[in-house]
Amino acid sequence: MSVGRVVSYGVPAVIGLALLIGLPQLLDLFVLLQVTLYVVMAILALSLAFVWGYGGILCLGQSAFFGLGAYAYAITAFNIGESSLPVVIAILLPTLFAAALGYLMFYGRISEVYVGVITLTVTLILFNAVNSTASPEYRIGSALIGGYNGLPNVPSLNFPFDPDNTLQPDDVYMVAMATLLIVYFGIRWILRTRFGRVLVAIRENERRVEFIGFDARLHKLAAFALGAGIAGAAGCLFVNWGSYVSPTIFSMIQSAQIIIWVMVGGVGTLIGPILGAVALSWLTAEVGTQHVINADILFGGILIVFVLLVPRGLVPMLTEHVWSRVMQPRRKVAVAAKLAAPGGRA
Repeated sequence: MSVGRVVSYGVPAVIGLALLIGLPQLLDLFVLLQVTLYVVMAILALSLAFVWGYGGILCLGQSAFFGLGAYAYAITAFNIGESSLPVVIAILLPTLFAAALGYLMFYGRISEVYVGVITLTVTLILFNAVNSTASPEYRIGSALIGGYNGLPNVPSLNFPFDPDNTLQPDDVYMVAMATLLIVYFGIRWILRTRFGRVLVAIRENERRVEFIGFDARLHKLAAFALGAGIAGAAGCLFVNWGSYVSPTIFSMIQSAQIIIWVMVGGVGTLIGPILGAVALSWLTAEVGTQHVINADILFGGILIVFVLLVPRGLVPMLTEHVWSRVMQPRRKVAVAAKLAAPGGRA
């Protein structure tokens, strides 16, 4: 393994482990709860970063899978009374739902624009459907869906098959942070496999990849379903963060925020969406406490600025700037050395 690859894997791993172990020791409970939320949103951002940034699938309804994971966990936890199976269902249900939806879209040869429209429409349908279940007759087992009132007092995560041993807030943070690290390095590993390389090639030129003999539709379907499963895991952690879930988790605002996180951080990167989600989630919390400006207006302004001025996102822009600052002097030195050599040419 090259030195560059060791650094690219080692530095994020060391930073992640330091945050995983160190923050619960340094922060008070309130701040740690806020950081847990930022970590959950970073996982959600990674789900779209993989689907859009590397698969080329602009999903405008990633919050649909986020919400399905949240509701699947909450309803199953109410009925079962412990969290081991609900966690699996919270990941599996969005994955299967996305696989069915993706099959209809990708094997139906739906264009990219209509893929975005369909995913957004599905999110709005789920929002309205769940929002209309406030009456007592809307229940699944012992769980009242609650409609616009939401589902409060959702059972917390517990140690596997031990419902009496529930996780404390610092434990939930560690689970969320560990999940973020697993998702981040898992995606990086996938992108280095044959599947990942083909997926990126499909993003660049789908028709050429099909001419070579690969099934582009199957690769896109697998990536779409995997991204949904990651979003479902984020939804499960979100419910455990607040012990509450409501139909607003399916809202257009939530969907738009995920897209903005990825755009601000940088489409086609993994670190960028993480930083974008954390920074903008923190900014939203700060704006919400000050009541100076509406957070939606702020996000709209940020989106316009980045679309017009920084379309590639912060991380690609900064990386290119640093790379040019480091490599340009080296190139000048190399050229000067060639010119100084006997018979040298520029």
